[in-house]
Amino acid sequence: QVQLVESGGGLVQAGGSLNLSCVASRSITRVSTMGWYRQAPGKQRDVVAGLTRGGTTNYADSVKGRFTITSNNAKNSLNLQMNSLKPEDTAIYYCRARWGSESYWGQGTQVTVSS
Repeated sequence: QVQLVESGGGLVQAGGSLNLSCVASRSITRVSTMGWYRQAPGKQRDVVAGLTRGGTTNYADSVKGRFTITSNNAKNSLNLQMNSLKPEDTAIYYCRARWGSESYWGQGTQVTVSS
């Protein structure tokens, strides 16, 4: 069983920044894909940003130009730098990682952006 532990969430004013981190209990050197998702109250969980082992990134249109996803193999971590935050970015943010057919989720970290 792999554990993913997110951190870095919190309360920030609109226009501010946060950096989320997700640390895996397994080496991410051979991970297939990793990504960040978010779920606002009453809404479905949607992808925010993704990263493949080959280094390809993708972003939801709503966060392009504001969020950056990166990984650190030495720390087995996935990060999400979030700038120019908006109230609509408020949600619980989840980390997900896949090793082949195995898929794991973190417990989530709350991000609240006040106007």
